[in-house]
Amino acid sequence: MYGFYGRILKVDLSTKRFNITTIDEKIYCRYLGGKGLASYLLYTLNPEGVDPLSPANCLIFATGPVTGSVIWGSSRYGVFTKSSQTGLYSESYSGGRVPEAIDSTGFDAIVIMGKSKKPAVLEIHPEGAVFHDAGDIWGMETYEAEDAVNQRFGITGSKRKKTGSVVIGPAGERLVCFAVIENDYWRSAGRTGTGTVMGSKNLKAIVFKGDKRRLLFDKENIKTFSKQVAEKSRDNPSVLAFKSWGTPNMVRTANLAGAFPTRYWAQGFFDGWENISSQALHERCSVKPHACPKCFISCGRMTTVVSGRHAGLKIEGPEYETIYAFGGICLIDSIEEIAYLNDICDRLGMDTITAGNLCGFTIEAARKKRIEFHIDYGDVDGIAGLLKMIAKREGIGDILARGIRYAAKEWNLEDFAVHVKGLEPPGYDPRSLKGSGLAFAVSERGACHLRANFHNPELTGLIDPDVIKNKAKFFVDFEDRLTLMDVLILCRFYKDQCSWEGLSQLIQITTGLKESKESLQKRAAEITDLIRCFNIREGLKPEDDNLPMRLYKKFHKTENSITEDELKAMLKDYYNLRGWDQNGLPKVIIKNDY
Repeated sequence: MYGFYGRILKVDLSTKRFNITTIDEKIYCRYLGGKGLASYLLYTLNPEGVDPLSPANCLIFATGPVTGSVIWGSSRYGVFTKSSQTGLYSESYSGGRVPEAIDSTGFDAIVIMGKSKKPAVLEIHPEGAVFHDAGDIWGMETYEAEDAVNQRFGITGSKRKKTGSVVIGPAGERLVCFAVIENDYWRSAGRTGTGTVMGSKNLKAIVFKGDKRRLLFDKENIKTFSKQVAEKSRDNPSVLAFKSWGTPNMVRTANLAGAFPTRYWAQGFFDGWENISSQALHERCSVKPHACPKCFISCGRMTTVVSGRHAGLKIEGPEYETIYAFGGICLIDSIEEIAYLNDICDRLGMDTITAGNLCGFTIEAARKKRIEFHIDYGDVDGIAGLLKMIAKREGIGDILARGIRYAAKEWNLEDFAVHVKGLEPPGYDPRSLKGSGLAFAVSERGACHLRANFHNPELTGLIDPDVIKNKAKFFVDFEDRLTLMDVLILCRFYKDQCSWEGLSQLIQITTGLKESKESLQKRAAEITDLIRCFNIREGLKPEDDNLPMRLYKKFHKTENSITEDELKAMLKDYYNLRGWDQNGLPKVIIKNDY
């Protein structure tokens, strides 16, 4: 079938064996690749109720039908597993140069099972896998580890072969529940603890190398499609904004909308936001736009701090979500200090959204005298020290390393903790953006802004953020369309270039499948049903589709709010549109055809 290799690699770390398998073409036709295929494999291969840190929990890497092609935004890969942070479905995506190296190995998905007896580095190539001892690489921070792995195992001597690696840091080795997988230094499969699952398998790094290319249905029209997208997007205001300012530009937008989470979710506006904005970043640091391969948007910010105590610090970032998590949640009003905390998290291999929220939660716990620990808002060094304690699992760091639900229970602050299904929300407050409240509540991986990207139409005025009626209808349309982007594994910043018509055209010229909007919607709904069934099997309850109690309380300084009744009304509409019953149960039976 066009667009696919027709091969799945299964690796068992326990026995140091691998096998290359195929699956029926009807599975490709039904779920396509990327998220669809990987979710199907996870559902069928994972034992029911498996502990996320068990050797039996699968860790699946997947690329999409467009990876390695000239399609803009296609240099991305996905990681899928059962989350160590939520106990539910886990998906996380990353860009950079490594995705094309993963794809060049010639597999539609790589399924890693078992646990190595000793710390290991796994090498993946078109003929299978090679197992290496991690040796002194185990214990290294992420930048150093990536350099070492590439130097020792990534050199091929062939100009045709693409190579690249993914690594975990000390946080993943010590099973901090929100550890990330990193590549290209600053690119992260950052949410839901994919790095933790990798660490539980004693797997420090994976090196990918190969020279395979997918056979696509219509190469000439793929080139034409890409050329047309670039031409249409040349003067697109959103593209120009991201190219000029990157994601930090959202700091201004979210604050002006009263949706910038501040002082651990007490407020929706940060008085010092100008000091952590995109303008501040560009004025006070040396910044150059940076792009993944096959990208003309260049949203990345290659940043070098030029003065102060962190002069010389270089990172790609900080991104908006990191700025909100440390700037808004923890009241840090210096972009250089946020870059410093960003760097600590990257080196240790921790998700910055969760890390910043846990620091804010700890500050509140200390203020409420629930813990004896000296830390407060704006205390950069205290927060930096806490991050290192979490990664080392020292003192209260060990409690926080287990996640927000565990810490909240330990400190008797369960009604105060802000999370959905164990995952802290991104930087868009649902009291000002009610559709984001629905997005957080029903997201299959816990509070998430990217699966439907629904904050965007509310912030731009396309959809009234305060209106409840028909909100779920608009949301389902966004969610289905972006599910298909994750099937192809396309960057979210290309969503405006991926209309239903565009997706239909892209799937046809890539795979040869002719799809209408209606058939694509059905395909996306099937994937959503599949993942819902996985989550229910793993313990999801109807009451889990909810927001934390703290977000039902009005802001301290404004009247913006979202009520439980408003969320319930949107949930009812959403369930009806999905064809689920009143408790959110799909009326389907997922069959195991693998």
